[in-house]
Amino acid sequence: MPDKESLLDRLIKRLDMIDSNSVQAYILHLSREKGFLETIFNAVEEGILVIDRRLRINYYNRAAGEMLALPEDLSKVRISQFIRDVDWRRIIQEDEEEWFRISRQEVEILYPRRRIIQFYLVPNGEDGNGLATVILNDVTESREKTLDEIELERNSIVSMLAGSVAHEIGNPLNSLYLHLQLMQRQFKNGKDVDIEDISKLIDTAKGEVERLDNIIHQFLNAIRPGKPKMEPLDIKSVIIGALSFMRQEIQDRGIDVKCSWPDFIPEIPGDANQLRQAFFNIIKNSLQAMPQGGEMEIECHYDTEILEITFADTGSGIKAENINTIFNAYKTTKADGTGLGLMIVERVIREHGADLTVESEVGVGTKFIIRFYRQGKRFRMLPVGGDEDDVLEAERKL
Repeated sequence: MPDKESLLDRLIKRLDMIDSNSVQAYILHLSREKGFLETIFNAVEEGILVIDRRLRINYYNRAAGEMLALPEDLSKVRISQFIRDVDWRRIIQEDEEEWFRISRQEVEILYPRRRIIQFYLVPNGEDGNGLATVILNDVTESREKTLDEIELERNSIVSMLAGSVAHEIGNPLNSLYLHLQLMQRQFKNGKDVDIEDISKLIDTAKGEVERLDNIIHQFLNAIRPGKPKMEPLDIKSVIIGALSFMRQEIQDRGIDVKCSWPDFIPEIPGDANQLRQAFFNIIKNSLQAMPQGGEMEIECHYDTEILEITFADTGSGIKAENINTIFNAYKTTKADGTGLGLMIVERVIREHGADLTVESEVGVGTKFIIRFYRQGKRFRMLPVGGDEDDVLEAERKL
């Protein structure tokens, strides 16, 4: 695939169109603009990097340099040397129009000090020339709060959720009350009862009751998660249980579900009920993203260290501006969504010591990738420096 026109090429063309007296002023304007943007990027707390398709770092701000201890000379290093828990081969798609997939996950780094980082990668668009922006948010402190702090935060979240639930319940209750009134009027008329009309009203009322039940169920799961009861379990049977519960909706929406399992799947420690709820929420989210039908593929792979489950759909995908909020309470883009489902997913997966990655492309679909560690995490850091060929060879061996 030929390289797209570079920023420098476009700039040269622009300069060729400007008279010689204006070139100096234009260059000065660009210099001031660059300095202004650098001041802003260096003032924010989040780490910001721009990388190319070979994972070379083209730019980084002050926060990213401090988080990853980046050297001044970046000519022989790549971001994959500093952030090892990201599946870069999966994110990079070199046979596509865009080089990168939108991705979001939580990773742990050990150097220069241990940190838990929320990692977001967003392609720079059609004119990005194969570049992507990486945003790093340090969440170490929030993951290591004392029990008292967690309890205070939980009380605050419960209050917030209770207020939101009260608001959410209002709509189905009003609708349910209205349809009961309509049925009451029909029966008061006696002989003029329209059986077909009554049947439609009852179906609508049942739908609103189910909607209420879902809101309350999600709320209770959010405020009383409890610690997982870890027991050896067959992850395949847990997923099949979640799919069986959704069988009718899968058929009604015209979704083709394909499962790919190895002949043998090793048991992992986990809480079957909590994981079934998490898988149910992922499947539900995918179904809602495919209102006109589509495909969902569930795959399982494992090696000596991890067991990986992938849920991939052909839905509408997640926009870049929404990728960093999809796990927040009551952050939803769906008309009938509560915004609690994915929050529960992230909490359950984290409490099982697993990693959760989200990759998405608007108009193509979304993947939820869960990695359960069979023998605990192993961190491997490539040395800073050395020839690029040595770095590539070292990564191949890993």
